[in-house]
Amino acid sequence: MSASVATFEPNFEAAARDRELPGLMLAALVYNEQAYPAEILKQVVDRCRLRGARLAGVIQHRPRDPGHRCDMLLEDLATGRQTSIFAGRGRGAKGCQLDEYAMLQMVSEIELALKNSPELLVLNKFGKVEAEGMGMRDLIAQAVCIGIPVIVGVPERNLGGWREFAGEFSVELNSSGGVDEWLRRRLTREG
Repeated sequence: MSASVATFEPNFEAAARDRELPGLMLAALVYNEQAYPAEILKQVVDRCRLRGARLAGVIQHRPRDPGHRCDMLLEDLATGRQTSIFAGRGRGAKGCQLDEYAMLQMVSEIELALKNSPELLVLNKFGKVEAEGMGMRDLIAQAVCIGIPVIVGVPERNLGGWREFAGEFSVELNSSGGVDEWLRRRLTREG
């Protein structure tokens, strides 16, 4: 069974005392399925890079010529490398199938990036896999334990799983203005 943020509470409390406002360590960018917040997450990454902030995590990109709705690339923010985490099943395939090996490899790379003390962890999605206790879920808890703020896209259908996992340590945002304010507060405390 996967950890929750509350599982790490003793370590989290120590980190929170140093950083203030522990409820703001996690930001859920809540969206409906028809409106994935790609542009907002890209703006977060661009702003952080402009100020020279070290980042860890992933954002998603659509390939120039997608063959299927599952065709998506995840960009590792620490290295710039792009990887698909879905199995290529062809244009006629119904549904998406996660490439578990690619997902594990991506998680390992992000875990390694967390050791370099990034100022922010950005994750494209708290998806079905994370809601079920796997995927990048433990990375979120690890980041909070070591005092790294996290912003993650959370589809409305997974909001219950997010709330169960993050508890009182998360703020839910749904606009670029809210994200800008959260980011300003987090990075001002960092800088």
